Amino acid sequence: MRLDLRAIGVVRSPVAEPVDEGWGLVVSEVRLEERYASGLKGLEEFSHAVIVVWLHKAEFALHAHLRRRPQGREDMPCVGIFAQRARHRPNPIGVTAVEIVGVEGNVLRVRGLDAIDGTPVLDVRPYFAACDCVEGASVPEWVERLMEGYF
Repeated sequence: MRLDLRAIGVVRSPVAEPVDEGWGLVVSEVRLEERYASGLKGLEEFSHAVIVVWLHKAEFALHAHLRRRPQGREDMPCVGIFAQRARHRPNPIGVTAVEIVGVEGNVLRVRGLDAIDGTPVLDVRPYFAACDCVEGASVPEWVERLMEGYF
């Protein structure tokens, strides 16, 4: 099956290389192509958005990434790629809920986007609590330890 994806913009971030923590304080810009600027109208009324990106520096090697310990940490269980949010995936698509700092023209300023400078943007969506937050959701214990310091 052929899929055609096109970047609609790019991330401008002070973070140039992938890191595994500290993303919560990072303010970055999602700069859309000018032709998509009017598509941001109304987004400023939301507190948060969901950003979909192409993790352009990620590489997937079946033998190394299909099953691994998150962040390579020995205190983490060995789990499959679909049980974690690692960047090295069969399709390197990143999805992050972010706080909206501001919208101006074709630029969306956000806080908490875990994407490095130059990351292609595939989509921007408003955060709808009714769709994006599942009441009573649970995660394994190791996820809580993994996420300490991430945001």
